Amino acid sequence: MSEPITYASAGVDVEAGDRAVELMKASVRGASRPEVLGGLGGFAGLFDASALVGMTRPVLATSTDGVGTKVAIAQALDQHDTIGFDLVGMVVDDIVVCGAEPLFMTDYIATGKVVPERIAAIVSGIAAACQAARVALVGGETAEHPGLLAPDEYDVAGAATGVVEYADVLGPERVVPGDVVLALASSGLHSNGYSLVRRVVAAAGWALDREVPEFGRSLGQELLTPTRVYSADLLDLIRTDGVDVHALSHVTGGGLAANLARVLPPSVFARLDRATWTPPPVFSTIAALGSVPRPDLERTLNMGVGFVAMLPADQVDAATRHLAARGIPSWPVGEITPIDDAPILPGHEVVRGAKGVEGGAVQLVGDHPAG
Repeated sequence: MSEPITYASAGVDVEAGDRAVELMKASVRGASRPEVLGGLGGFAGLFDASALVGMTRPVLATSTDGVGTKVAIAQALDQHDTIGFDLVGMVVDDIVVCGAEPLFMTDYIATGKVVPERIAAIVSGIAAACQAARVALVGGETAEHPGLLAPDEYDVAGAATGVVEYADVLGPERVVPGDVVLALASSGLHSNGYSLVRRVVAAAGWALDREVPEFGRSLGQELLTPTRVYSADLLDLIRTDGVDVHALSHVTGGGLAANLARVLPPSVFARLDRATWTPPPVFSTIAALGSVPRPDLERTLNMGVGFVAMLPADQVDAATRHLAARGIPSWPVGEITPIDDAPILPGHEVVRGAKGVEGGAVQLVGDHPAG
């Protein structure tokens, strides 16, 4: 008679999953809000929404995302406590684009084998990022997928919900000619374009432990730099007296021009000047290593701009001071003009809308200053 087949012999260790939950409890406890009801371990996370009753017309906003192939860098370096910032940033910073306050988040981790310490490290990063974003981490799921994923492989995803008064929703209808496009610096590559980046690095034969003088650290540490989480600082900016933010755009997949075009009305044009900023060295390094054409680079990577805000010209100084006080460099990168009066320069691509949105037109011109 053959040996009996158990869940454990099939590759799923339920006890390891329980140990992972025990290890992550402390970090998750810190990522809470007064509205959270109950604790970790329930079938669903509970959030007291009674505050919404006092709103005139509450609108819920929701977003979901993952980290993409950046997880391969974390796995290769065996460093898992920062990838959570990438996950939270990709999710909650999409929600704040419409002016909504992210309230709570859940996560999902799929792995070939549950190693409690590794799962706890991933969740500790998610919880720390949620704290920074003032978002409650109300639940999650860890799934063991032997045979589908290798023992050391994992992927992460998350979803969040926020709320905004209908009258306060930001978007294209608020943008007007004369508005300035304010760029907010990224912390590096963030979480987009890693399939391109990894291909370039592999083709160049560069190891992740290679020290790169331009970075002041190893290639792997540069590539693993956590995504900057903007939502709390942008919410504070939106609520600042004397600053009237009209629209925001999160610069993710598709690059600066395409993501800006999504939040502009079809009646306007934005010309952005590359001469206003120097991208961090990682971008020029990837470009040179892979001989990546500039249009492809700019459609794939954020090029040092993680967010943009549209606001009146006379409020730019106040906004930049506010952001600088929170450690976020920002600068005017362009201006909104009527599409019929657009100063379109020949020889430069014009992006008109993106991802199914019939938005405005955006053109990048000039050259970045030498680093």
